[in-house]
Amino acid sequence: MIHVIAIITAKPGQREAILREFRANIAAVRAEDGCIEYGPAIDADGMGSFQTRFGEDTFVVIEKWRDAAALKAHAAAPHMAAYAGKVKDLIASRIIHVLAPAE
Repeated sequence: MIHVIAIITAKPGQREAILREFRANIAAVRAEDGCIEYGPAIDADGMGSFQTRFGEDTFVVIEKWRDAAALKAHAAAPHMAAYAGKVKDLIASRIIHVLAPAE
């Protein structure tokens, strides 16, 4: 299994605009062969001082893929290119961590 943690930081005030486009693309991604989990997450409120917040302009995409081939196919999918085109001018930074289980 391959895990992906993508940290997306929007230009100030643009997070919700990116999330609208992201949510519109979720069904297509989840239908891809090898997709196990795919969804956005934002800072939880009220967690206290032990939490390190990402901030108001950032969201994290949590993904699980069957294998590297499924992830590579996802990255090359036409709906991902269309999504990227719609949000490219709204994104300040994008950091993608691709991880393997440390069992």
